[in-house]
Amino acid sequence: QVQLVESGGGLVQPGGSLRLSCAASGSIVSAIVMGWYRQGPGKQRELVATITSRDAQSYAESVKGRFSISRNNAENTVNLQMNSLKGEDTAVYYCYAVIQTAVDGAGMNYWGKGALVTVSA
Repeated sequence: QVQLVESGGGLVQPGGSLRLSCAASGSIVSAIVMGWYRQGPGKQRELVATITSRDAQSYAESVKGRFSISRNNAENTVNLQMNSLKGEDTAVYYCYAVIQTAVDGAGMNYWGKGALVTVSA
């Protein structure tokens, strides 16, 4: 069984910064891809950023230049540094990972429960 646990959400003023962290635990052979999605009020869940085990990164256009994703392969953790936050960044942020376990050779999708980020004055 694999679990993803997020931390670091909260309230921040526009223009401020916040750092989200996610730790994966369980019988992990390889965390092939790790990343973050978000779902704002009345919106669909959308991709924010992903990073592979070889450090290949991708970002949504709306966060490029403001957000930075990083990971620690040995600890199966992923972080999202969010700078210059805007009101439209307000959302529940979900940690996501494609993880290969000893049972599943191809890798399966896993999700965290979400961390609320509110950007407001």
